[in-house]
Amino acid sequence: MSEVFRGVKPRDWLVAGALTVLGALLMSVNIGAAGEQDPTMYHPIENHSPWMLPVFAAATVPVLWWRRGALAVALVSLGALVLHDLVFGWVTRCGAGLPLAFTLAFLGAVSFTRTKAWVCCGVGFLIVVAVLVRDASAGPSAMGLALPVLVIVFGVGRAARHRATLNRQLTERDAELRQLRDDRAALMVADDRARLSRELDGLLQERLDELTRAASSADGLDPAQARELLESIESASRRTMDDMREIVGLLRGGEVALAPVPTVAHLDALLARHRSPLTRLTVSGDPRSLPATVELSAYRIVEYLVTALDDRPVRVAVRFDDEALEIRVQGSVGRGGALRAAVARARERAKLHAGSVEVKLARGSANVVAQLPVLG
Repeated sequence: MSEVFRGVKPRDWLVAGALTVLGALLMSVNIGAAGEQDPTMYHPIENHSPWMLPVFAAATVPVLWWRRGALAVALVSLGALVLHDLVFGWVTRCGAGLPLAFTLAFLGAVSFTRTKAWVCCGVGFLIVVAVLVRDASAGPSAMGLALPVLVIVFGVGRAARHRATLNRQLTERDAELRQLRDDRAALMVADDRARLSRELDGLLQERLDELTRAASSADGLDPAQARELLESIESASRRTMDDMREIVGLLRGGEVALAPVPTVAHLDALLARHRSPLTRLTVSGDPRSLPATVELSAYRIVEYLVTALDDRPVRVAVRFDDEALEIRVQGSVGRGGALRAAVARARERAKLHAGSVEVKLARGSANVVAQLPVLG
């Protein structure tokens, strides 16, 4: 059963449920209208069979699975409405059938590229015809109003798809720029280290030459002068060692950082840039300073996952345990490929610290838990 409803989101239940309830109410009116005819109607109701309710539901319930194939859902709905026309004749359908046609046209517009989207619009046109051709309340004359509305709704759907595409492209460009920034920083660090390495080599060569010349000049000196010369050689040697330690420290990255390294404390600022203002961060346990590599990896893991999740609110929880830092990220799944890539990058980060990343997916939502072992 869970496989049948895989990928169906809460909003899909809401839309399909609203259309089905609307259709059930309308069919109930048709069934209960036996012996009663409104003179203002376009045509008298011909059928009051209770079977018209489940047949109409066959046109609305498939909306649940529009994400798997909006065009297939539209064709199923069209077939159910044509069957409804043939079996039950003149009954009122417009109150639920037209919203169904508009909804399917919109969903097709946001789901497909131009050609398939227009095919969905054409199927929506046929659904409008199937709804009104034998509609007892509105009649075929209502097509002159319904079809322009269908085109307008389709246009709104195309605009929504265009905007979503632009947002996705901007997100991808943002990720590329961040990667380029990291690559540029790495190149600059490598360049600085190469420069410092050359300076170290030159310093050693210069100081060794000075010490060699000083030692060579000790021949023929009296003991007091020789002692003074040896003291100067010792002082110069210590100064050389201090300079070497300073340069080696720079080569190890102690002072080469080009910008502050992101830490867990920077997660608030990261989430503030998220598109949903309801995104929240909670911190529990015993907050403390962790090794810089663990702090950076925790920040990057949250950054990867938040970027891949949907625009809806994302919940991030960080817990400081005695032996590990636990990061929990929960949110709606946007693009499955983006989430898989983000989880793969997060796992690479976690492996640097012998950590782990676990993912659970359920009904369009993701729950990702990362464990980063720490000492102390």
